[in-house]
Formats: sequence, C-alpha cells, structure tokens
Amino acid sequence: MIAGKLYGYALSMVLFIGLLAGCSGGNGNEPAVDSSEEGTPNAAEPAAAAEALKLQFMVPSFAEVPDMNDQYWTEWQKRTNTSLDVEWIPSGDYDTKFDLVLASGNLPEIIVAQNVTRPTLQMAIKQGAFWDLTPFLGDFSKYPNLKNNSEQNVWTYMKSDGKIYGIPRNRPVIDPGIKIRKDWLDKLNLPIPKTLDEYAAALKKIVDGDPDGNGKKDTIGIIGHGYLLADGDGSYEAAFGALDPFYNQEGGLVRDLLTPNYTDMVEWFRKLYADGILAKEFTTIKKTQAEEMFATGRAASYTRNIWRDYTWEQENKKTQPDAEIITLPPMQGPKGVSVQLVPPFFGANYISKKVPEEKVKQILDYFEETTTMEYTDFNYFGIEGVHHTLVDGQPQLTELGIKEVTTNANQVFALAFNNKMKVFNASAPKAYNDAKLKDAEVYGEVGKTNVFNIIASVKWTEVWPKYEKEWQSMATKAIVGQISMDEYKAYVDKLNAMPEFKQAYQEYAAMYKEYFGE
Repeated sequence: MIAGKLYGYALSMVLFIGLLAGCSGGNGNEPAVDSSEEGTPNAAEPAAAAEALKLQFMVPSFAEVPDMNDQYWTEWQKRTNTSLDVEWIPSGDYDTKFDLVLASGNLPEIIVAQNVTRPTLQMAIKQGAFWDLTPFLGDFSKYPNLKNNSEQNVWTYMKSDGKIYGIPRNRPVIDPGIKIRKDWLDKLNLPIPKTLDEYAAALKKIVDGDPDGNGKKDTIGIIGHGYLLADGDGSYEAAFGALDPFYNQEGGLVRDLLTPNYTDMVEWFRKLYADGILAKEFTTIKKTQAEEMFATGRAASYTRNIWRDYTWEQENKKTQPDAEIITLPPMQGPKGVSVQLVPPFFGANYISKKVPEEKVKQILDYFEETTTMEYTDFNYFGIEGVHHTLVDGQPQLTELGIKEVTTNANQVFALAFNNKMKVFNASAPKAYNDAKLKDAEVYGEVGKTNVFNIIASVKWTEVWPKYEKEWQSMATKAIVGQISMDEYKAYVDKLNAMPEFKQAYQEYAAMYKEYFGE
C-alpha cells in the first residue's frame, strides 16, 4: 500500500523528539546544539580567513524579503563563510518567474524548483540546462551529511532518466492540515467535525450566521489560493480516495486529477459552492490575500501548514480576543480521511550548467556542510540571546527573532530531514507546541501522499500544458454550475481516452513500480 510505503519510513513524532533529545542532551524541544557562539558549527574564525564563497540563488519568498545584512543573515554567512546573492521571488509568482527564467536561459548559479516534476523543469533538464550531479555524488562517501541527514529514499526521487540533477530540500511529511475557527464552532454550539459531511454542515451554519459579530453575514466558509485550493487540494483528495493509485483498463496509472475519485470531489465542491461555503472567487485568490483573509477573521477554514495555527490565532486575537484556530483531526470522507502527507522534500536545488565544474564541487560542499540538525536548528531559532531565549527548555523567539528568523531562512540550504518543522511554532509556548506535536502524530499514521509529486512522465510533461488551463476551466465551470457534472465527466473521459494520455499513464505506472513496487 503506497501510503504505508511513503509514511512508514518517516520518523514518528515520538522517535524524532527522542532523537533531538539525544542530540542536544536535553528535552526534545531544545535545539540540537546550543545556538550561542560556543559549540556551534564554524563558530570560530576560519584559521586562514579564507575568502567567502560567493553563491547566487533564485528562491521563493514566503515572508518579507530579508535584509541580508541583518544579524541572522550576517551570522549565517559568517558560519558558512559565504557571500549570498539571493533573488527573492514572491511564492505566489514563483512558478511563473521560474518558467520565464528557464525559457530565457539566463539562469542563476542555483535555482530552486518547487516541484521536481514541473514540465518546464523536466524539459530544461533534458536540454542540458543543469549539471548531472551523479558523478560528483558517487556513493556519497564524500557527502555523509547529504546522505544520512536526508530522508532515506529522497535521492531516488531526485532522479531523471536514472541521473541525479537536484539537491533535495528536505521537509517533514507531516505538513498541511485543514484549519477551522474553533471559537466560532463553540459560539454556535457546534462540535468539532469528524466527517466531511459534518464539516460542510458546520461551515454552512457559520456562513449563514454572524460569528464575528459585525452585524453582517459576510463570513467566507472555505478559502484557498489559486486552482483549486492549491495547498488544500491534497487533504480533500485524500478524503475522496483521489490519492490512491487508480489504473485504467490497460494498466496505466491515471493522473489523480482525472480519476473518478477526483471527479467526486469536484461534485462535492459544486454543492459547497451552491451553498455559499466555498469562496466565490476561489480560483483567483492569491496566497497573500488568502493569508490576510484568514488572519483577519474573514474566513472560517483554510488549509496550510500546521505550524501557522498559533501565528494566525494571535493575529485574529487583535480584533477578536476569543479567537481560537485549530487544525482539524482527520475527518472521514467517502473513501479516506482528510490528511495529505507531503513528499519528504519540497522541490530541489539545481545548479546551472554554466557554473564551472570546480565551483559545482564548492556548492556541493556548502550543501554538505549545512545539511545537519545543527544548522537546521540555527535556521529555526537563530542566535541564543539575540533571536531566542530558552523558556522551560524550549527556544522561544524574541521580537527580533520573529522579525529575522522567518520561513525565508530555510530557502538557501537543504535542511536536515525531521518531522517537527511544519508543526512546531517557535513563537508558541512549550505546552502549546507539545500538544500540537502530540496531536499531529495521527497524521503520520493515516495520511496519504500524492505520488505524482514524486514520479514523472515524459509524455505527461509534453502533453499536459496543452490541456491544463482548459481542464481547470471545465472543472471550475462544473463547480460554479455553468456546466453539468455529466458534461464535465464526458470531458474527463475524452482526455483519458486520448492515446497520448494513455501513454503517459503507462510511463507513470512504470515509474511507480520502480520507486514503490507493485
């Protein structure tokens, strides 16, 4: 069973916390090393004051563009003996910018791809835009950190035509969750929903009521950002069984978007749209807009990283002191539960073929040095006494830490694989984080992963861009009631019957078998 294969190897929360405790000599919420000057990597001045390695990156920005001369980034560059030239692109615009840069051929030294199966990336790889890292990495004897501190199967997922081109950006598999305003549930005497039907019913009562007390019935039930709900799609797909492998009559592995289970999800959202639960402009909302809407109490439910609960709860408390945001426990859907596990990586770093071979080795040395829990903890908490203090044995970000140590801090290295990063909030009290980590354990036990974020098909890469916008338009029309579900189903059947789609599904099936077995 694919879910078991994908999350079975992931560290459980308990084991992970125990690992951190073993590394740090303290409890599991302490950094692996003291973030003070003593005992940290490269804390001492280099003996010969070697010239800093200049590195040029293009990365997505998930917060305000940082000041590379602030205390955090000054210390990072000092410890790594680097000089970073980083082009920060707003995350909502990143894929568009990424495609434009690939098309221009004017690549930075290192570029982040948020999705390793992105068609434009796969085409660029085949056209020789990036270095084949396979001969450099070899058996990883020169890169033990990249091997041992990455998830055990992630380097297999980096391969294209059997060769490694990307350096994985390690991420926890426990990450997104469906959020809801629990204080609004309480206000309306509604229990925490245990099924999708209960969830939809609760949201209907919220949008028909006045939970924020402003005298208007203007609360949005569900928001997302981009098509369909972007980060939220997978959680609902899992509940409808759309993340389970589905094969056609020829034995081809059908893309999740074009399965009957996904179509069932489209039909469910059609009802929610008709009931006024799904945001009317659901396909055009940008990520920054969605974040602002949820953080200011304009929406009841949004699916993003679990760690954001505390941050957005504090924002809502500024205008609604009783605000309480929770990530919902797994809800039962028609063919699964509402939990998506993400791949153990969030895209990868690619090195332009224009970079000289000798510098490729230097870049790999940089990633090798920084792919440790020591650097990952520094990335998370910054400098002790400056960016964080220890409270009950847990690093607590200071006001400066909250400003400087943002999610952008992890965009320029690979991180060490762990399963706490997207649950733990460095600004939250220890008791809050302990409870969150405990609650999230069940996600790793029942969630499903979308394998199409891992496996690729040359034919799909070639064909899908021709139909993607048309398909999105048809699905949107079905949801908003402009076409019937029968018309939408007929359209999906037409795509699935096309020879090029059938070929893509055969390629997917072969790669699935290679990675995961039968």
